[in-house]
Amino acid sequence: MFFKKYGDIIVGIFFMALSAILMVMAQMLPKSKVMEIGPDFMPMVIGGLTFVLAAALTFLSVKNFKMHAAEIDPAKLPDCDYKRVLLSVILVLVYVFVLQPVGFIVSTLVFLPLQMLVLSPEDKRGKKDIIMLLIIDVIFTMAVFFLFRYGFKIVLPAGIFTINL
Repeated sequence: MFFKKYGDIIVGIFFMALSAILMVMAQMLPKSKVMEIGPDFMPMVIGGLTFVLAAALTFLSVKNFKMHAAEIDPAKLPDCDYKRVLLSVILVLVYVFVLQPVGFIVSTLVFLPLQMLVLSPEDKRGKKDIIMLLIIDVIFTMAVFFLFRYGFKIVLPAGIFTINL
C-alpha cells in the first residue's frame, strides 16, 4: 500500500537522482578533439531530459497528492504481473550481455519482438499482431542503426556479422 500511495513520488525522486548521477559521470568522459560534440553529449541530453521529466512527475504528484490519496482504493488496484517484470529484466540482461559479441543488428532483431511479446496484452498476440511487431522491429532496428552510423557517426557493435552498410 505504501508504494501504491507514494509510488510516483518515489519513482520521480529515484530518476532525478539517477539522471543527476548520469550527468555527473558523463562530464568525466574524455572530451573529443575531432568534433565539438563529444561522447558526453547524448548522456547529457538523456540525463537532462530524464531529470526534467522526473522533476515534473514529482512536482505534479506532490501537488495532487491529497486529491489522489482519497481516490486510491487498494481493492481496485490491479496486482503487479511479476512474471512479465521478471521476463523483461531477464531479456534486458541477456540483450546487454550478447550485444557486443553478437552485434547490434542481430541482437536487437531478436530482443525487440521478444520484449514486445512479453509486454503485449494476451489478446494482441495473434498472427497479424506478431507480423506487425516484426515489421516494427525491422524498421526500428534499421532506423537506429543508420541514425547512429551516418547521423551521429557512431559505429554500433558489429559482432559476428560484420555489415558494411
